[in-house]
Amino acid sequence: MKSWNDRLNTPGINGIRPAPRAMAGIVEGQPMLVPTARQVDDFIRSIPQGVEMDVRALRTALAVEHGAEVTCPVTIGYHLRTVAEAAGEDLERGMALSDVAPFWRVLDARTPTTGRLSFGAEFVAAQRKHEGLKP
Repeated sequence: MKSWNDRLNTPGINGIRPAPRAMAGIVEGQPMLVPTARQVDDFIRSIPQGVEMDVRALRTALAVEHGAEVTCPVTIGYHLRTVAEAAGEDLERGMALSDVAPFWRVLDARTPTTGRLSFGAEFVAAQRKHEGLKP
């Protein structure tokens, strides 16, 4: 089975394509970014300490950065988990907290992805509290 870091670093087929159907505030045919996990990781690393961004804002900012109008909500859900789990693997291997993607600036107690993390939601809550972000 692939590690989360393997999944993070697998070159994906990304790009901008017309949204196949209306969903999650997206209009059918809108230019939609389908990002790679690495693009999501890179973007999360650019969020400054003490700043939070919800998933909807992340999707909008990623789309704009890449010349699209919207970002695929399904793909972003998969990739947020991949980014978080890969960071968890890195921390288990002894990597410094400052060297992993600060996914807790996007995930919070209400984000569905948080409840699925293998290392639990407590880590996310602790990091958010440490940075002065709401739980």
